[in-house]
Amino acid sequence: MRRISVIFFILSLFSHAVAQNPSWAKKAANAVFTLKTFKADGTLLASSNGFFISETGVAVSSFTPFKDAHRAVIIDAQGKEWPVEGIIAANDMYDVAKFQVDVKKPTALTVAQTPAMNGAKVWLLPYSTKKEPACTPGTISNAEQFQNNYTYYTMSMTASEQQLSSPIMNDGGEVIGLLQPSADNQATSSYAVSARFVADMTMTALGLNDPTLRSTHIAKVIPEKYEDAVLSLFMGATVMEAGAYDNYVNRFIEKFPNKADGYIYRARQAAAKGDFAHADEAMKQAIKVADQKDDAHFQYAQTIYQKEIYQSDQPYEGWTLDRALEESKEAHSINPLPIYRQQQAQILYAQQKYDEAFGIYEELAKTELRSADNFFAAAQCKLQKDDKKAAMAQLDSAVSMFSRPYIKTAAPYLRVRAQLSMDIRRFQQAINDMQDLVAIEPNDAMLWAEKASYELRVNLFDQALESAQECLRLDPEGSDGYLMSGIAQCAKGNKQEGMKNLQKAKELGNSQAQTFIDKYSN
Repeated sequence: MRRISVIFFILSLFSHAVAQNPSWAKKAANAVFTLKTFKADGTLLASSNGFFISETGVAVSSFTPFKDAHRAVIIDAQGKEWPVEGIIAANDMYDVAKFQVDVKKPTALTVAQTPAMNGAKVWLLPYSTKKEPACTPGTISNAEQFQNNYTYYTMSMTASEQQLSSPIMNDGGEVIGLLQPSADNQATSSYAVSARFVADMTMTALGLNDPTLRSTHIAKVIPEKYEDAVLSLFMGATVMEAGAYDNYVNRFIEKFPNKADGYIYRARQAAAKGDFAHADEAMKQAIKVADQKDDAHFQYAQTIYQKEIYQSDQPYEGWTLDRALEESKEAHSINPLPIYRQQQAQILYAQQKYDEAFGIYEELAKTELRSADNFFAAAQCKLQKDDKKAAMAQLDSAVSMFSRPYIKTAAPYLRVRAQLSMDIRRFQQAINDMQDLVAIEPNDAMLWAEKASYELRVNLFDQALESAQECLRLDPEGSDGYLMSGIAQCAKGNKQEGMKNLQKAKELGNSQAQTFIDKYSN
């Protein structure tokens, strides 16, 4: 009789414990999972908890397990494993991540839109493969606002490290937060960051350049907005590894199959690898689906042009400069934009049709594409025909596009004009341009040496010596300053000091030094 009484007592305690579990707990537990991440060699890297917030497979967890990870999976409450498809967003400060799981219609928790207040009762919903999870009750002791709209919670609750990133639920069965590590190691205090904060995170146009996202090798989800996705496609080309970027381009095409951008980037990637057949196929598909056919033909022309300029040793039937020109003309016939004419000028220059190219650059000077670059390109056309005076007129126009004091972007045009000015005996112009160049780049020792060489050619020996000394000050271990100093000193009659400097230039490996040593030794 006593034994039966004890059994009934134990059963009553069990029934009481179950009764204290929230009514929503059994169903909600199906949304909680274990997250596991892996290294490149397949070995386990880290594990944590997490939960679904959408029936489309969007989930949240801590970000730490994803750092340096190459692959991730989740194991749901039924023990089934599902792969993580990609990271949507992450925040290193609050150690949270939002990601996409390749799973169909999982049970998802509803994210509370109203924060819990001080004194509110809350529950920790753990990962469990049992029919009924053992929820841990607690109370909000401090609800602190951050970023204006979100809440960081301190709770009177006992939780373990193994339960990190588990959902914290309100009495109504909505998730209010993710369990966070305890900073003060108090066994009776726990912390949670707003679930709404994590749910609101999105992949932005510049997300691929985010240092946090770049710290994981897991694939990144394509932004939802097409405009953002296109910008991310551009960004990815510079910040992602080749294999990861190829995968990103393919997923962009899957998401936006009727947009030309993905096919254009696929073509560029294929062409860069010498796979011109696939590049050609991708470009034709881009033209087929493009909303702006002119731009697609322009991109096709550019892809062929780039191949012929930088990969001319890899012939591919049908890809010639003539074909590039045809595609560019087709773009212009659809929409007569000056940029298409500029492309045609570049192609014609590559075909050594300098007069035709120059004619287009003259035409562009009367459009919104009037620029230093185009005047410079026109000058190159004239230089190829050995018409230096006409080239100088174009360089003058290029420099005139800048106002004084000159900025760094003016330097290439000033330098070329200075060189050409010496050739056509416009010596003062050359000296003036070099003076402007060293004003732009005062710490460039080579520019000071070049300036000294120009001054020597027009017998400005004192100025040349000053320029050479500045070169030496900036680069005391370089030979150019000693060479120019030695020539200037010898030219002024100070052969004793000049020969010392020339000898020093020779010791430092200057190949011209011996010529001047021989000259001034006589």
